[in-house]
Amino acid sequence: MLTLQCPYCGVQCDETELSPGGEAHLTRFGPGSDDTEFEQYLFLRENPRGVHFERWRHAYGCGKWFHAARCTMTLEVFGTYPAQVTEPPADLIEKIREKRPGWRWRDLA
Repeated sequence: MLTLQCPYCGVQCDETELSPGGEAHLTRFGPGSDDTEFEQYLFLRENPRGVHFERWRHAYGCGKWFHAARCTMTLEVFGTYPAQVTEPPADLIEKIREKRPGWRWRDLA
């Protein structure tokens, strides 16, 4: 079972207290976007084998949205962080790199 810690209330909870929200850090296009951009936002998602960043809501707790970094193969959780950030915190990225040498965030350095 997947267990995550809510970064807001600090509660360690299993997935039965949470609601999944899909992939984190998506670019949302506003009014005026073309059909291709809107289609990509709605339907095209990464489905990686390995480290993945996801949105979760502490549905049966504080009710807030947060992001989690985990491995889709092993369910290993690297950490959680507030949903209001545009990219994972540097310390979390370093933690992942320590455990997964050669791993890169979005093919950036």
